[in-house]
Amino acid sequence: MPSSRRPTYAPAKRTKRPDAPSGNGTDAGAQSSGMPGGAGNDVITASRSIPDQASPQQLKEPKAAGATVLAFPEPKGRRRRKKVLLAVGTVLVLVAGLLAAAVYSPMLAMQTISVTGTRLVTPAQVQAALEPLRGKPLPQISDDDVRGLLGSLIQVKSVSVEARPPSTLAVAVHERVPVALVKQGEQYQLVDVDGIQLATTDDPASASLPVIDGGAGAIGQDLFRATAAVLGALPADVLAKLSNASAQSVDAVELKLVDGQTIVWGNASEKELKAKVLAALLKAPADPKNPVRVYDVSVPRHPVTR
Repeated sequence: MPSSRRPTYAPAKRTKRPDAPSGNGTDAGAQSSGMPGGAGNDVITASRSIPDQASPQQLKEPKAAGATVLAFPEPKGRRRRKKVLLAVGTVLVLVAGLLAAAVYSPMLAMQTISVTGTRLVTPAQVQAALEPLRGKPLPQISDDDVRGLLGSLIQVKSVSVEARPPSTLAVAVHERVPVALVKQGEQYQLVDVDGIQLATTDDPASASLPVIDGGAGAIGQDLFRATAAVLGALPADVLAKLSNASAQSVDAVELKLVDGQTIVWGNASEKELKAKVLAALLKAPADPKNPVRVYDVSVPRHPVTR
């Protein structure tokens, strides 16, 4: 690093000229030079003392005294961006802190389970199945957690979960819908369109569902699936009027009403349209002189009654 020491000068030395006369008189050279008497006999020489650490650059370009460094102000746009970024960063940190506090806060621990939508199962069964979640913060409870714990309840098809701070978990249960009864021994099993056995009953009249012919051995067979698909398409009020359902083949599904009338359904195609047509036919005024014995909706755009 270049030295900052300033050069120093040694005191001037006086040397006599060899040809200068001795004495105290003055000569012409001294007088012409304007020097005082006696000074003309000496030549004044000055030697410059150079610091040992001075660099050649210092010797060539001595530092100017009082040099000024100019500082230009930062553009307003850049300062504004810095302020915005700082504000955004602060907000993100605060939000992250609040989220972390909410997720792990014991103040949001689940203590109460509210259950709705149950008919085949009881709210107490659902609450007992979800007991392992008690004390867990609400933000940490997911739909998958609830579905996993309710997997043992075959009547539950799906659930909707809602956290209600500070400590309530609301669970809306969507159960499987029974569409028929299957006789097994002295009891009747309630089954849905997939053939899943949902409950049992000793009194078939209490369920207001048709009985599928063939017994429990028919569950899972092609004829059962075809019949169950038809029953699953019927509205609840029509389903309650059926006494039994049977199928000679997947294209020949027949239903029986509690009044003794027969419904020729055909196959399971266009089942939604067939269900609407059948509902309209059943609501039509009956003619006592010509009672309807058969409702044929196998071709729904051209239904037949006889």
